[in-house]
Amino acid sequence: MTMTGEKLTEIYNLLFKRFGPQHWWPGETRFEVITGAILTQNTNWTNVEKAIANLKSADLLIPEKLHHLDVSQLAALIRPAGYYNIKAKRLKNLINWLFENYNGNLANLDNINTEQLRTKLLAVKGIGRETADSILLYAFERPVFVVDAYTARVVFRHQLIEPDADYEQLRELFQSNLPQDAKLFNEYHALLVKVGKEFCKPKARCHNCPLEKLLHTVNLECF
Repeated sequence: MTMTGEKLTEIYNLLFKRFGPQHWWPGETRFEVITGAILTQNTNWTNVEKAIANLKSADLLIPEKLHHLDVSQLAALIRPAGYYNIKAKRLKNLINWLFENYNGNLANLDNINTEQLRTKLLAVKGIGRETADSILLYAFERPVFVVDAYTARVVFRHQLIEPDADYEQLRELFQSNLPQDAKLFNEYHALLVKVGKEFCKPKARCHNCPLEKLLHTVNLECF
């Protein structure tokens, strides 16, 4: 294992010891997980849960039913998630892509290799890298590491990569230095979100952080 891999493994072990398993990503079906990945953009999970509950109550959390639903009706149902008009269009874009290319069946995506599927998802209007990677990891259980602001803060402050690294470089940091294991990537990302919310905030709160003993700096502007 590389030195970077050893550091990443140490961080994971410290986080897991403190916080335990995070049981991500909540969702009863693969399509629900995908829907959540789109709705969670720029909002918290509590709001997403309300939007998903609305779809379930209306018995609409099925690709075929949402495919036939008017975008304005969909926007009204997902209103609690915020930016509901934009998110309704993004969700419809993905569903339309699924029906136009794969007969509306998520199982038809299973045999596409991970990088090809990622490229196809990124070509759908409104699906960015974090959303695409969340879909790949949490819905399709592909070994793709999801990067977000919490991830960036932790690795920048622990000097694992240059602070001007972009999304792809951050993703590669994890994927090149850890075993290609979807379950590991799932748990690791969830743990980084946990420590990011509780300790590694934009203004760092290092006291009693599970990573406090590791070499780090807080003299970085972090989002």
